[in-house]
Amino acid sequence: MANKYRTIYCGEITEQEIDKEVRIAGWVANIRDHGGVIFVDIRDEKGIVQVVSNDDSIFDGLTKESSVTLVGTVRKRAEEDYNNKIATGTIEILASSVEVLGSAPNELPFEIVTSTNVAEDIRLKYRFLDLRNEKVHNNIVLRSKILKFLRNKMDSMNFTEVQTPIITASSPEGARDFIIPSRKFKGKFYALPQAPQVFKELLMVSGFDKYYQVAPCFRDEDCRADRTLEFYQLDLEMAFVEEEDVYNVGEEIFYSTFKEFSDREVSPRPFRRIPFREAMLKYGTDKPDLRNPLEIIDISSIFENSEFKPFRGAVVRAIAVENLADKSNSWFNDLVDYAKSIGMPGIGYITVSEDMSFKGPIDKFLTDEDRKNLIEAGNLTAGSVLFFIADRSEKLAAKQAGMIRTELGKRLELIDPNKFEFCIINDFPMFEYNEEEKKYDFCHNPFSMPHGGIEGLNNPDLDNILAYQFDFVCNGNEMASGAVRNHDVKCLEKAFELVGYDKTVVEERFRSLYNAFQFGAPPHAGMAPGIDRIIMLLKDEPNLREVQAFPMSVSGQDNMMGCPSELTEQQLREVHIKVR
Repeated sequence: MANKYRTIYCGEITEQEIDKEVRIAGWVANIRDHGGVIFVDIRDEKGIVQVVSNDDSIFDGLTKESSVTLVGTVRKRAEEDYNNKIATGTIEILASSVEVLGSAPNELPFEIVTSTNVAEDIRLKYRFLDLRNEKVHNNIVLRSKILKFLRNKMDSMNFTEVQTPIITASSPEGARDFIIPSRKFKGKFYALPQAPQVFKELLMVSGFDKYYQVAPCFRDEDCRADRTLEFYQLDLEMAFVEEEDVYNVGEEIFYSTFKEFSDREVSPRPFRRIPFREAMLKYGTDKPDLRNPLEIIDISSIFENSEFKPFRGAVVRAIAVENLADKSNSWFNDLVDYAKSIGMPGIGYITVSEDMSFKGPIDKFLTDEDRKNLIEAGNLTAGSVLFFIADRSEKLAAKQAGMIRTELGKRLELIDPNKFEFCIINDFPMFEYNEEEKKYDFCHNPFSMPHGGIEGLNNPDLDNILAYQFDFVCNGNEMASGAVRNHDVKCLEKAFELVGYDKTVVEERFRSLYNAFQFGAPPHAGMAPGIDRIIMLLKDEPNLREVQAFPMSVSGQDNMMGCPSELTEQQLREVHIKVR
């Protein structure tokens, strides 16, 4: 049966249809009255076409963004009227009839073509209109194509797609759960999964060799540019594998996806492997942007007995930049202001003159031996500038040095926007010391296997116990997190014991895994690439909300659906809840 609303898509009309009668359907993108001749642009998902009529009555009462179907004859435009900005720019339709299918009001919340310039809360309230914007719409279309590509890729690598539950048990996985009160079991709760972590490991125990799914994840955390309350990841796990096997799969996924959907340069495989401690020293972050060539050096030893008290005995990091000494005082003053904005007292620096002498306030505190050591450590040449970052805390010194490195990369335009530079950060610490609670806790995932297995946990220095845990990073963004899992029950008990939890805690908090691991659990490992972040980078969007169809606002509200919302007293009673 023929479609009564259209015979052809707006954007697919070509000169081959000239003199043919067509029926199209879409939305009114624009109306222009040229005094006796009315032009109307009709838009659908495939594009836009110009419709014209000399009869005012055909378009009488028509409003922008109304949905219509119309019949007309395709004709060639005059050459001087060609529109090279659209695919149908050489033709137009002479309308013979128009039917309004859904009318829109005269006043719209915003113009569709400029919706991306509107305040985000308004855009999200009228997201159904915002999605008519070609740029926004294309992000969601691209998302569909990428999901199809990823599923085909996983199928080609012999992974089995399995859907795991959305309603599950609360699990302490590092973030705050969304909880669901039970109607049937008074005083008890379900939870939405932060990730399918437990289920994917159980599938390995169940005999599945390679699992994957496009998994929704829920975390009741404050939103930001790269984090929303609900997000999707390509969750995968493999049995009888080692860390390198997961690396190979991750590299195939990221490299092939970014090559398929971008013309930009993608770093070749194998991606560079960088141990966590090296990343923190050289880049000040475990999410380094390797497009930035600047590296941080540790010069603490040079200042152990320095006359300059702020540096004496402190953690001192430095960044050397060539050919920078001729920058103006205002340029350096702006950088000092930036340093103050991130909590530093300022930033010290020295410039290197043509005769290799130093200039700067710190120079008077340096000995000739200090200068010699700094030239060697920073590989300084004439015209170089050496920036200093110091603090009593190694963690804070590293963080601030990383932020200064990033800011220098931006200000000096060292970061190539036409590159995707991947790396793998590995060998994360298993434990970290919590200064507030004065105790050790897990640094990342408590399910990760320590180096050396249970024997590796015998090291009395917990700071030096490393885990088979890793992140895939691209252009300063964490793209995936993964690990070799701790499938050994005794090793799992020992790991929790080292941070103050006895065997009963493991049994109770991770009951399903604890039980399953006693029935022949295989060695297994996996990772979870973030789908939203992949699309965000490919489209060069500033935040994840631009690549999700119906996201919450940055405040965690949905103004379109009106949530979070209050419940009736009856609803609350049914789930045994009283609002305090």
